[in-house]
Amino acid sequence: MTDERHEIPTHLNVEDRAFYGLSIRQVMYLSVGFSGAYGLWNSWLDAPPAVRLGLALVGLLLAAALAFIRPYGRGLEDWAFVALRYLALPKTAVWRPCLAEREAERGSEGEWAELALDLAWREEAV
Repeated sequence: MTDERHEIPTHLNVEDRAFYGLSIRQVMYLSVGFSGAYGLWNSWLDAPPAVRLGLALVGLLLAAALAFIRPYGRGLEDWAFVALRYLALPKTAVWRPCLAEREAERGSEGEWAELALDLAWREEAV
């Protein structure tokens, strides 16, 4: 028996599969959705069965949408983050000069600043 080496590519953008071809992310969303729907079904025993069933189905559909719908290769949670960030950012930008520029403009007011250069290296060479 020879010791063969196999290189395992780790740079692939492929999610690991857990059960029945589902990724770990999909299994997590589905299990949270199923347990949430079960909790909604069992917690409101006084509510009519139609309301309980409707809430449970909404939870299941939301979990299935989060698990399986991936527009442009991104999950719905990524799109929700992008949408919330877009809503949180200001839509207009106003340019104002920085404080240093304003102070420099106030200090100069038409006067020229003469710069006297100290060329110590030049005096040594002469």
